[in-house]
Amino acid sequence: MDPVSALRELGGVATFAELLASTGRGDIERALADGRINKPRHNRYCLADIDAVRHAVARTGGVASHLSAAQEFGWKLKEDPVRPCITLPRSARKPKGGAYELHWADLSDREQRRRVTSRVRTVIDCARAYDFDVALSVADSALREGIVDQDDLLLGAERSPRTGRARAQRVAREASARRANPFESCLYAIASAVPGLDVVPQGAVPGVGFVDLLDRVLGIVIEAESLEHHWTKAGLQRDVDRYTTSARLGLVVLRFTWKDVMHDRPGVELAIADVVRWRTMQAVGCHGLVA
Repeated sequence: MDPVSALRELGGVATFAELLASTGRGDIERALADGRINKPRHNRYCLADIDAVRHAVARTGGVASHLSAAQEFGWKLKEDPVRPCITLPRSARKPKGGAYELHWADLSDREQRRRVTSRVRTVIDCARAYDFDVALSVADSALREGIVDQDDLLLGAERSPRTGRARAQRVAREASARRANPFESCLYAIASAVPGLDVVPQGAVPGVGFVDLLDRVLGIVIEAESLEHHWTKAGLQRDVDRYTTSARLGLVVLRFTWKDVMHDRPGVELAIADVVRWRTMQAVGCHGLVA
């Protein structure tokens, strides 16, 4: 896979090992030389030009915020911001020139000194400003980093401005470090919108292991299928064994690619809804299929 495409599927940022699982060493070196990908620090590769955000911060006198702050922290995102996201002090005037995504807010001395919003504020800002799947990807990535926990996010959401507070509280409540990347976060966001479905991330299935999403009552498994896990003979065998074992337990397995989830949300949601409706109508006793 081309390193740019691989990075995009990995959430825009990856370690060398993560990138090498989907592409070649020579391809990575050429993409770096061509400027198609960036290496802001040791063992960290990304699509975004972090220096461009820092220049925007210097020109505006604000701080990196929202998706740009998430990039600064090295978090995986559903998508890179189209423009640098900058938050200015409430008293600041709109800067002349430049294409920015501008916000105004009270900023702490620490945020102004470091030129980036705090981790908790960044998650809450994204939750209030963007769609659920975009914001959830940010929140999940923040929890995986391990510096903030869910209680921090819940408290931050509770203290956030009234406008957008309900959105922030939902993101904080449903955020989970158990989802590995924005691919899984976005798949969960789609599944959570399907009536009658109640999935948990990384649910345990006897004889199978952990699956990306599991509804224990309906016996539905939903998997985010990445190329990196299936392009070898061993990977294919593992995949077949998991699928067969799931079927022997009476589970229905739905598998979606990154392209499905990121570019065909209606199709994915409709497919899940069809299976939920079918399983709900069955009179074969799905309860207790997975202990």
